[in-house]
Amino acid sequence: MALPKVEMPTYELTLPSKDEIVAFRPFTVKEEKILMIAGESAEQKQIINAVCEIINTCTFNKLNARKLPLFDIEYIFLQIRAKSVGEIAEFRILCPDDKNTYTKIEVDISKVEVHVDDEHNNRVIVDEDRKLGVVFSYPTLDISKVDFNLDDMKTEDVFNVLVSCVDHIFEGEKIYPAKDSTKEELDEFFENLNQQSFVEIKKFFDTMPQLKHEVEVENPKTKVKSKVTFRGLNDFFQYASPTTA
Repeated sequence: MALPKVEMPTYELTLPSKDEIVAFRPFTVKEEKILMIAGESAEQKQIINAVCEIINTCTFNKLNARKLPLFDIEYIFLQIRAKSVGEIAEFRILCPDDKNTYTKIEVDISKVEVHVDDEHNNRVIVDEDRKLGVVFSYPTLDISKVDFNLDDMKTEDVFNVLVSCVDHIFEGEKIYPAKDSTKEELDEFFENLNQQSFVEIKKFFDTMPQLKHEVEVENPKTKVKSKVTFRGLNDFFQYASPTTA
């Protein structure tokens, strides 16, 4: 006699990058085990693989996590986790004032949002007179690693990221889709830019939307209160233990 199947509730979230509604379900005990094993390994690659697997299955395979912007992945994972093991998560925080004492705080992760810098723009003008510019798409896991920084990358890797993120180049009303150009042609385009244009392009990457949440912590020894900011998946993944919502 077959055992009855457990029915899972379905929820909805809005994808930050597209303002698109996506249905999802909580993860199962089996899937939570995958996350726990990945967390215990402390290896970023294993953690990311586990998170992507959870996102794909919990959104009924309507999404491919590796094709999503990094901030989408972070936001979706937190929303799934909140509905799976509780909206309140407990974090063990190193107090900034003495950098020696740890304390615990509770965070309602269902209220954590993706923040967009006021100066962020994916449309970058590189020549005002010619109205020449580039429209970028956001880097995905297939393009870059988590928490990547152009300043820390080798020159060849920087150009690979730039080229991979180009949606199209424009001059006035004329559009040049990236898919219609070779990598060599796109490389040459960027190589011929002046330094100021490159600075403007870099600003797109430096100001990309980011999962961010600020909390106040009090050092139990010194009683000093400080602000601590969680940024990205790595910070939020390292919670001490779930508590009751």
